Amino acid sequence: MALRLYFHPLASFCHKALIALYENRIAFERVIVDLGDEASSAAFRAVWPMAKMPVLRDEARNRTVAESTIIIEFLDAHYPGPTRFLPADVDRAWQTRMWDRFYDHYVQEPMQKIVGDRLRPEGKADAYGVELAKAQLQKAYGVAEREMDSKTWAIGDDFTLADCAAAPALFYANTVVPFAETLRRRFWCIISRLMLKLTIN
Repeated sequence: MALRLYFHPLASFCHKALIALYENRIAFERVIVDLGDEASSAAFRAVWPMAKMPVLRDEARNRTVAESTIIIEFLDAHYPGPTRFLPADVDRAWQTRMWDRFYDHYVQEPMQKIVGDRLRPEGKADAYGVELAKAQLQKAYGVAEREMDSKTWAIGDDFTLADCAAAPALFYANTVVPFAETLRRRFWCIISRLMLKLTIN
């Protein structure tokens, strides 16, 4: 099999790449990485020394592709399917990239900060950093709600890279900073539509 994805099933950025692969039914080999296991970690570092997931290995092109956004753009270019993750229209393309960055930087990253702080050794917690991360999530929720109001997907009627970013980001963020009741219905509607789409596909 030409494509191999190195990932962990609980990692939100890995879900972003998996959504794109499943959406276009792209065949790939799944390699679950356990950084706590010496053999698994060493094998992964041999592929990508930075040891950050997900990573896509394309044996047919002899290419190692890191970072979820770049993986999806690579798939769009070399393994196209019915769904175009990055629109051909230049204005829609930059909007897609912008909202992809929005969900990565303003939802995923503060969520990971909060989760990571809970895993720190005793006495090493960063309470102030967590407070800032929670505030950023609340602000991002408000921006996302206003932007997605009356839209089917993140930038309109078409499913794009931005939705691959939005769904896992919102799903995981809700577990650490729950949506307000006014947001809950809207965001869960988006997440549910995605889960239904993946189930059908």
